[in-house]
Amino acid sequence: MSANLALAHEVQGTGPPLVILHGLFGSARNWQSVARDLAGRYRVVRVDLRNHGHSPHAARMDYAALAADVHTLLAELALTEVTLLGHSMGGKTAMTLALTEPARIARLIVVDIAPVAYADQHTPVIDALLALPLDAIRRRQEADTLLQAAIPDASVRLFVLQNLVLEASGARWRLNLPALKNGMAALSGGLPVATTARFAGTSCFIRGEHSARVLPTHAALIRAHFPHSSVHTVAGAGHWPHAEAPDEFTRALADCLFI
Repeated sequence: MSANLALAHEVQGTGPPLVILHGLFGSARNWQSVARDLAGRYRVVRVDLRNHGHSPHAARMDYAALAADVHTLLAELALTEVTLLGHSMGGKTAMTLALTEPARIARLIVVDIAPVAYADQHTPVIDALLALPLDAIRRRQEADTLLQAAIPDASVRLFVLQNLVLEASGARWRLNLPALKNGMAALSGGLPVATTARFAGTSCFIRGEHSARVLPTHAALIRAHFPHSSVHTVAGAGHWPHAEAPDEFTRALADCLFI
């Protein structure tokens, strides 16, 4: 088994700890505005998960490894009674940690993901990113143009291209794309936990109204693993409710945090 990685992270604010885990192709920077809003009440820790952002790269990419990295970080920061918030891949990481190492977790907030397997929608995107001629790219717009056919949604291209680093010699990805591709079956799959695993703390699932990631058909499995859970819907939002409908998301998050 590979060693746990020392994750890059940002800390701001004072109060009870609240740890934020981003989704696939994301990073801690995607949650800056949410963290800023919460920093008056919480000690907010935004984390770059392995193979993302400024965190180390490793070949292994599955939820057991992701959760183990976060568990190591919580221990290093001496954080207990943690509110753990995760979006998409980060949400599955948060659920895995809460179900396997619950001692430090007081409350779980999962954004637009359920503890189920999904069809792999991301490998074609990764293949398109791997195919870019990085040595020849000098401007982000050049990469955007080359990706239009493979990734027609401009907002998705903009999101992914946040990971492109432009240098004098060309461009490079902050993402470990080969590891993400090799790990996609695990990332798209269900949680690596026993069917009997339960998290006794309060759990809150926040879904986007127009997203199909958290559906009524998922309710039974959510309740089985997280018996003290509730589901909140953000009107007008899809898979990124914190970015697509920030005011509505803030209200849903306040309900989850009882503030």
